[in-house]
Amino acid sequence: MENSTGLICPVLTSVVCSGAVVQQVCCYCCLLGKAAQIQGQSCEPNPKIGYQCGIVFRDCCVKDEGGVVSISDDAPKKEQVEISKEELDQEDPYLHDGCRGGGPCSQQCRDTGSSYVCSCFVGYQLQPDGVNCEDIDECETGTHNCPPDFICQNTPGSFRCRPKLQCMSGFIQDALGNCIDINECLSTNMPCPAGQICINTDGSYTCQRISPSCGRGYHLNEDGTRCVDVDECSSSNQPCGEGHVCINAPGNYRCECKSGYSFDVISRTCIDINECRRYPGRLCAHKCENTPGSYYCTCTMGFKLSTDGRSCEDLNECESSPCSQECANVYGSYQCYCRRGFQLSDVDGISCEDIDECVAESHNCSFNETCFNIQGGFRCLSLECPENYRKSGDTRCERLPCNENKECQSLPLRITYYHLSFPTNIQVPTDIFRMGPSNAVPGDKILLSIISGNQEGFFTTKKVNNHSGIVVMQRQITEPRDLLLTIQMQLSRHGTVNTFIAKLFIFVSAQL
Repeated sequence: MENSTGLICPVLTSVVCSGAVVQQVCCYCCLLGKAAQIQGQSCEPNPKIGYQCGIVFRDCCVKDEGGVVSISDDAPKKEQVEISKEELDQEDPYLHDGCRGGGPCSQQCRDTGSSYVCSCFVGYQLQPDGVNCEDIDECETGTHNCPPDFICQNTPGSFRCRPKLQCMSGFIQDALGNCIDINECLSTNMPCPAGQICINTDGSYTCQRISPSCGRGYHLNEDGTRCVDVDECSSSNQPCGEGHVCINAPGNYRCECKSGYSFDVISRTCIDINECRRYPGRLCAHKCENTPGSYYCTCTMGFKLSTDGRSCEDLNECESSPCSQECANVYGSYQCYCRRGFQLSDVDGISCEDIDECVAESHNCSFNETCFNIQGGFRCLSLECPENYRKSGDTRCERLPCNENKECQSLPLRITYYHLSFPTNIQVPTDIFRMGPSNAVPGDKILLSIISGNQEGFFTTKKVNNHSGIVVMQRQITEPRDLLLTIQMQLSRHGTVNTFIAKLFIFVSAQL
């Protein structure tokens, strides 16, 4: 009987489908089984098609291509098996069979009800995982039955016996039992001595002495066994001229122009490329200087080369303290300035010179005062002699006649005023004042001392000889200040002692 598509179902020996709907489903299941047979697929049905459909699928798949399935409405009832649509959807009783579809075993599977047991075909043994099978190497285990004059060769699941050949000296038997030549020349221990080459022969080898003739660009190695390349470029006599680079090659060498050189076809030499002229304004920010094979960039005054070797950046000249006092950096240069009381030198433009306000008459001293210039300023000084003294010149007070007045006679004969000026960075110790009689007489003796103004111990006195002494600055004065030292000199002459006073006005200015 043909189905709705005109196809005839294969014969079922034990299953007869009846009923229009059931017949159509039954025929469809049979067609699936035959299709699996034709395509060489497994005859185990997919559980998803149902138990009843699976029976039809399996029977049609394993049947020989022969008869036709009998699907008829008028078949004898006793031979019919009614398969309802509900029966097609019943659960497959083999659904929980552990060996269904071959199970997890690689070869044979036996269901035990609660589990399964895997086994292997003859010539295989079960691996420790209990699932996979591996070949038994009968040759290795000694379970073969090959005679003594045969060699056992393992095959998958079995073995074969091959006749054993006795190989002569110089031959070795391969895996197939064939005798093949041993190439003694390929041995790690060379059979021939140095200076000879090994030539393999059938079952043996021969040694032949090497007598190579090396061509141009080659020479014999140290053993004299082979020709090796001559490295012409490593010799002291360079074969290439100036501006060239020598490149060694097997049996030869070649000369190429170095970087920064180009080949001149006329002179056939490498000449320097003037990159500065070839690429004007493109290589350097300021100035480009050509060198043999290269170039370098420089910057104009007031700039320094950047890390990229091309750009120029402003140089902060003030970091090197070029000015004697104040420095202001400007783009590409710098400007020196002076503090109050100083002016910039017209000679070098960096040194600061003291302005002598007394000479320039830019001071504000009164008519009765004397202008005294110091570094960076000036002082207005006035000389007033104490009682019993009269003014003698601009800097001296002389004692008046005492007329038998003993108290007057103990006063100093002369008071002289001195003015000193120096910066704070003056080197110490240094001599700042010398004192002694204007006309020394043999037998004179003096005693020099500081009687006031030296509370901080910046100064001391030192005797030079019997008629001379000096005032020494022994400690650094770290900041500008005005000091007044009173120096007393006692002169002993012909048994008479006279006293002289020197008033030292010391003006310490800031360091230059």
